[in-house]
Amino acid sequence: MIRRCVVVGGAGAVGRLFAERLLAGGARVAVVDTVEPGTEPPDTHYVCGDVTALGPRLEADLGHADLVVLAVPDSVALAAVPGLAGVLRPDALLVDTLSVKQPITAAVRAHAPAVQAVGLNPMFAPALGFESRPVAAVVVNDGPRVGHLLELVGSWGARVVPMDAAEHDRLAAVSQALTHATVLGFGLALTRLGPDLGRIREIAPPPHNALLALLARISSGAPAVYWDVQAAHPQAAAVRKELAEGVRRLADLVEHGSESEFATVLGQLQDQLGEHLPHYRDLCARMFTSL
Repeated sequence: MIRRCVVVGGAGAVGRLFAERLLAGGARVAVVDTVEPGTEPPDTHYVCGDVTALGPRLEADLGHADLVVLAVPDSVALAAVPGLAGVLRPDALLVDTLSVKQPITAAVRAHAPAVQAVGLNPMFAPALGFESRPVAAVVVNDGPRVGHLLELVGSWGARVVPMDAAEHDRLAAVSQALTHATVLGFGLALTRLGPDLGRIREIAPPPHNALLALLARISSGAPAVYWDVQAAHPQAAAVRKELAEGVRRLADLVEHGSESEFATVLGQLQDQLGEHLPHYRDLCARMFTSL
């Protein structure tokens, strides 16, 4: 049973998401941040503090907690782990929400091998909520509280997807860094081409409208979120390089190849989708009906 929780970084969107759900489940929640929260959940205990430089008050809150959630940037979480290891209860659960799991997993195992710990990565914008959304789960140090928390997140409506840290980081690089780079690259090309978007809107087919919608969503979001996806993930540079190589290969094929070679490439792309091809083809049809 989780009764006392500390959400570090609780003034941020991910921290608020967890704080609100934990409060709704009846837990006592302390929100810790270095800045005053704009809209902290009601009934929370707010602590202005730095988890990388623990003071007596923050040590006391952390020492009494059943659950500590680190909803902070990667650098802050990594710097905080050694200090947390000295104040957490032996039966406490440490949770990180970082988008890169291998460094934090190694740090927790090195400094707090006896502390139950799990890494969660909500693979969606926090404003969307957990319902029917995937949450990647990396078990760092297993124990009864880990299982209970994963069940709790599932009860919030999330689809908990277990994986190890290395697999998480590979999949996150492809599903987030590559995807965002594709949309942002499209937007940068569009800016250079400078079309009349009013006229484009009148005639654009569904694929173009889908890309414009994605561009609007990303460009309207928090810059820090998308910057971290590109700058903080150690595999992001490699996937951007592959994206650029893909565009180069397409240009080379069209300018120097043939239609039959082009058809062969499309067949290879179908093979890449494999058994998932019908699912994504039907999904696209439903999307384009809406568009």
